[in-house]
Amino acid sequence: MPSRDPLSPSSPWVELRTSAEDWDAADPSLLLGMLGQGLWIRAFEEYALELAGQGLIHGPVHSSIGQEGGAVGSVLPLRSDDFVNGSHRGHHQFLAKAFTHVLPEKTDRLPEVTDDVRTVLRRTLAEICGLTDGFCQGRGGSVHLQWREAGAMGTNAIVGGGVPQAAGFAFNQLRAGTDAVTVTYFGDGAVNIGSVLETFNLAAAWKLPVCFFIENNLYAVSTPVSEATAEARLSGRGPGFGIPSWRVDGMDPLAVQLATTEALAHMRAGHGPTVIEAEVYRYFHQNGPYPGSAFGYRDKAEERAWRDRDPLDLLRGHVVRRKLATAREVTAAGKKVAAVLREIGDTVFEPDPAGKPGVRRIRASAWPDPATVDHGVRGDLSELADSRYEEAGTFSGRLAERRFIDLVSEVIGRRMETDERVVVLGEDVNRLRGGTNGATKAALEHFPERVLGTPISENAFTGLGGGMAMDGRFRPIVEFMYADFMWVAADQLFNQIAKTRHMFGGTEAMPFVLRTKLAAGSGYGSQHTMDPAGILTTAAGLRVVAPSTPFDYVGLMNTALACEDPVVVLEHVDLYGTTGTAPVDDLDYRIPVGRAALRREGDDLTVISYLAMVGRCAEALDQVPRLRADLIDLRWLDRASLDWETIGTSVRRTGRVLIVEEGARGTSYGDWLADEIQRRLFDWLDAPVERVTGGEASPNISKVLERAAIARTEEVVAALRDIAADHDSAAR
Repeated sequence: MPSRDPLSPSSPWVELRTSAEDWDAADPSLLLGMLGQGLWIRAFEEYALELAGQGLIHGPVHSSIGQEGGAVGSVLPLRSDDFVNGSHRGHHQFLAKAFTHVLPEKTDRLPEVTDDVRTVLRRTLAEICGLTDGFCQGRGGSVHLQWREAGAMGTNAIVGGGVPQAAGFAFNQLRAGTDAVTVTYFGDGAVNIGSVLETFNLAAAWKLPVCFFIENNLYAVSTPVSEATAEARLSGRGPGFGIPSWRVDGMDPLAVQLATTEALAHMRAGHGPTVIEAEVYRYFHQNGPYPGSAFGYRDKAEERAWRDRDPLDLLRGHVVRRKLATAREVTAAGKKVAAVLREIGDTVFEPDPAGKPGVRRIRASAWPDPATVDHGVRGDLSELADSRYEEAGTFSGRLAERRFIDLVSEVIGRRMETDERVVVLGEDVNRLRGGTNGATKAALEHFPERVLGTPISENAFTGLGGGMAMDGRFRPIVEFMYADFMWVAADQLFNQIAKTRHMFGGTEAMPFVLRTKLAAGSGYGSQHTMDPAGILTTAAGLRVVAPSTPFDYVGLMNTALACEDPVVVLEHVDLYGTTGTAPVDDLDYRIPVGRAALRREGDDLTVISYLAMVGRCAEALDQVPRLRADLIDLRWLDRASLDWETIGTSVRRTGRVLIVEEGARGTSYGDWLADEIQRRLFDWLDAPVERVTGGEASPNISKVLERAAIARTEEVVAALRDIAADHDSAAR
């Protein structure tokens, strides 16, 4: 018979409950602070629901009424240099963090509504209403609240979307030598999401000081936890990753505070992440002013039972029992903040002359100027003002024929030498003597402690890099082994990193660099060989650069790493082993954002391409000497950085355009570029814009079918010969 030995998790998992003695021993200032802030949050949320009912808030209002105990219990033990982020239902945590930042640490009475507290209330309300005075200038609204000064790093409309970023904040806090921590809040609906569990694993492996705070409010919209998972005690996820975990009654603010205090001690001592599950109850539906019973997924008896356990009533009872404040003083405190909110509202709202009596509207002066709609999507590049720009043709340093991949490695190593903030992370980047292609060889030789091999978890480590960049103390270079993996990390790349700068007001930097390779022709099949340019350039917040020579790689990577916008650097495996003119020892120059390279000149045709296809276009032009063409190497592909001056000058002279790409038509970058050229330069075109692309199918494993799916020199030659024939026909 086989033997069976019971196993136990390597990390503790406990349920913490308070006793009467705990309430008697609690610091008076703690109880007064939790009650006072809880009353303020409750009043704010009630006012927000009232405004939503009047149509004065555009979009959903995810009320946290009923969940205040989890917020104040977990936030009051934090310092201003501790960070929090959260999800769409995050008003309570945001307000608690902001209040804690502006209030004195201890008080012997209920906290007062100071001028600073009024400012927090005013700016939070303005943000939720989408107004200029908001913390994010109205661009974040109810679900994207950020005040970095207070350590409130942003709430998030994507369920679980902020969790990987929190790991990035924690990484920076740890690497900066502080004992600060990050708390990331999310609900029961997020706890089964892959990116959340990936981040559990990564944080545990790297011992990051991040607390995963699960607000288990029992329903993800209308689906009960019991139907979503077989283990409804959600803190049980923690021990599976070796993370100490606490389960508490979230309607008991003191229990939450005690659990948080224990978790903070663990993290500040350098022992890694923690999990806290607080079982709470939102009194209203997913959004809006109606209870869940109105939608049929909860019954009134359940709602009544939870309301009977109201966290503010519990706090009020103990505060009055211990004679820390009278019942009248507590009532007055609630009425005071409600009155302040109405005073603030009176400065924002006015009677609607076209409406019925009592109907209000937002004052016109409070709205953002519609002309600023695109402001802050990306920065103004002023950080590059002191750059030394070079081009190969005018470079005064020593040049030699050098391998492309060697320059990739050397320039990354050089930047790590001159900027201790640069950190490289990705799968296998710290192995194989420089990753899978040798790109991190120099970095590994000189700075191995800053070359971080990650688990296979693109969502987690991409989001972690995004959090690092958002905080700003480190500058990540994230590597995707293949470009196709952007789909795995699509939320973090497109919804988070690309949008963060604009979404949170457009004033904060996002210095994030993503390196990834294109591998068509390598035999790696449909899921490892795509050209992502056409997809990446749909994200307005991303800059996309595509170096085709080793000299350009150095200058463009230096610019990417100096830029305070997120930059994706595309590399092609076909270029890695090639040689070209490149610097021997000067690796400090840059190439400007938005500057294409004219590789050849001619009056018959404008050929536009990027990456490895630039060289193939040159080969093709050699085979069709009848045509004399401008060959434009775009280098920068995103819409904001495209060099329309070079393109326009060429097209006005030649009157004809051929766009050349290697990859599939469906994800084509040239689709958009052809349309834009025809819109901008139609009057100078003698013929429609022509294109060379791959086929409809993605490249697959069969060598013959893969070759048929992609464009190479032969396809360019065929297109050039057709154009040459047209020239000859027109001449006759």
